[in-house]
Amino acid sequence: MSTLSPLAATLHVAIGGGIGAAMRYQTGRAMTQWLGAPIMGAFPFATLAVNAIGSLLMGLLAGWLVRSGADTSEQTRLLLGAGVLGGFTTFSAFSLEMVMLIERGQYLFATLYAVLSFALGITGLMVGLAVMRMAG
Repeated sequence: MSTLSPLAATLHVAIGGGIGAAMRYQTGRAMTQWLGAPIMGAFPFATLAVNAIGSLLMGLLAGWLVRSGADTSEQTRLLLGAGVLGGFTTFSAFSLEMVMLIERGQYLFATLYAVLSFALGITGLMVGLAVMRMAG
């Protein structure tokens, strides 16, 4: 397996990320068309679907990468894992990292990661909203 230059690696992630972001957007549009705007406005079905689908796909990709071993290219991992799935949903990366911690028996770190991710994410959003509300 050859090592990509930092620029080439970044381009693989960026191209995949653009594809993943477009897939996420289109998933939301399709679900809104299917279920209707009132239902989609009542519950974040699209985000839930994207998180579940992205986590399933990350599991399939991680399993495939492990089975493929050294034959798997760095380009494929960066394009599909960090790029497409990262652009589709970062929850898939969170899910993968949680499972890796659990499989290594690092239950305290897994719990800490889950609690901190939730608490810091919600707190960060609330602080950002509060700052912007005070600004204007």
